[in-house]
Amino acid sequence: MKIAVINGTEKHGVTYRLKEIFLQKFREYADITEYYLPKDCPCFCAGCTGCFLKGELTCKDAERVQAIEKSLLEADLIVMTSPAYVFHATGAMKAFLDHLAYRFMPHRPAPEMFAKRAVIITQCLGAGAKYTARDMKHSLSWWGVSEIGVFAQALMSDIVWEKLPSQKQAKLTRKAIKLSEKFARIDYTKPARTKLITKIKFSFCRMIQKSVHKTNPESLDASYWAKHGWLGNGRPWKRAYKRPQPSDT
Repeated sequence: MKIAVINGTEKHGVTYRLKEIFLQKFREYADITEYYLPKDCPCFCAGCTGCFLKGELTCKDAERVQAIEKSLLEADLIVMTSPAYVFHATGAMKAFLDHLAYRFMPHRPAPEMFAKRAVIITQCLGAGAKYTARDMKHSLSWWGVSEIGVFAQALMSDIVWEKLPSQKQAKLTRKAIKLSEKFARIDYTKPARTKLITKIKFSFCRMIQKSVHKTNPESLDASYWAKHGWLGNGRPWKRAYKRPQPSDT
């Protein structure tokens, strides 16, 4: 089993502790690859639209972004973590998610994503955890991931783990372990179930790409959909779906 972890900060604070508790059971048998932002992807998206119009390899930061995306596509479970910064994910996490805008469903979603599970871990002092989780969940869902577990907790006393009351530490630990046990029970040899809302999103995007393909079949996005068979009866969540060779993607 492979797990890819995207940490929205390099700080080893409460979010890091919760992530470590969640992963503890998996470390016994899983191959875990972790990335820490901004260290592993320090560059902002320049908004050049090159990834949309010319391909993701034209991005000035392609080497770093593609290395992380490769891990995400190979993983059975994706874990994203971020503390709340002014009601949102960290700027480093947002910058990374911006780089993968071309993987949004209206553009060139990776078929592998529709079979994946993901977990989001976040916390904050006071309010904001739910909004932070929403930032990451929004991208995951538009990549095609349907089965997403969320750990979003509010702290009311301190943001330093060692200074948290023992009762609060124990409560957070129990919740993180409960989520870990839930995802550890999953049979990862079987693809995740694609939810109806994801299929509806896909259908709307398909309508758009069918229209684009009629008027401009050389469009990068539309030709990508055509090569995958999605403009016809092919769907990325169908078990019988045959993915194109790497040279076609």
